[in-house]
Amino acid sequence: MTEPISPGAAPIRVAVLGAAGRMGATTCAAIEAAGDLELVARVTRDDDVAAAVREAGAQVAVDFTVPGATEANVHALLDAGVHAVVGATGWTDASRGRVSEHLARANADRPDDAGLGVVIAPNFGLSAVLAMRFAAQAAKYFESAEIVELHHPDKVDAPSGTARHTAAAIAAARAEAGLGPMPDATAAGHEARGADVDGVRVHAVRLRGLVAHEEVLLGNPGEQLVIRQDSFDRVSFMPGVLLAVRSVVSRPGLTVGLEHLLDLG
Repeated sequence: MTEPISPGAAPIRVAVLGAAGRMGATTCAAIEAAGDLELVARVTRDDDVAAAVREAGAQVAVDFTVPGATEANVHALLDAGVHAVVGATGWTDASRGRVSEHLARANADRPDDAGLGVVIAPNFGLSAVLAMRFAAQAAKYFESAEIVELHHPDKVDAPSGTARHTAAAIAAARAEAGLGPMPDATAAGHEARGADVDGVRVHAVRLRGLVAHEEVLLGNPGEQLVIRQDSFDRVSFMPGVLLAVRSVVSRPGLTVGLEHLLDLG
């Protein structure tokens, strides 16, 4: 088990899971360029996660693997006494609940300032986080809201984690405002209406040349508000990744969403 991280200790020793992938490789380069972080392990699909991070002496691990592997990876990291920053998608209320329970057990005998932390972020792009926040703030003022998310065709999940997170925030804002279901006269059985995420329709586009993009459309009689976010290069996610790596060491327990690490009021 790795030792607790003291305030001011540098550098933070970081392992990257999924290091051979595009996001993993970009993350490795960003960590190597950061003066207060040290890349100690590049973990690939054939490696034993717990053994790799223990041998490297990692304090924090960043997971950019795939939905089918990420939960097991996080449990392995917690068993190894390592903080986790997770960008892999595919999380559900049930899987997040299991991680919360694991964290509670792992931190039961630890001092409050030395507890393990996990940050799960549907999107590390600052523009995406702000777009999600703006959409949630606007949702209570509009009769209708729909989401179009656009990604490269190699993405394995649809809708994206970002779109699901956005839809959930819109739905929560509408419920808090006492709004009912959105108007929609489409007859049952018409599959072109997209996925239903907490009552919000989400449409997924997979097109070569795209990276990660989201458009939230909000409508009232006679007016429309469009909130659009575009990520043209994976380097745009790196400030958020590095923020999460630096923050997770002092945030025991589970944090879902990069917005909680930003001063958004």
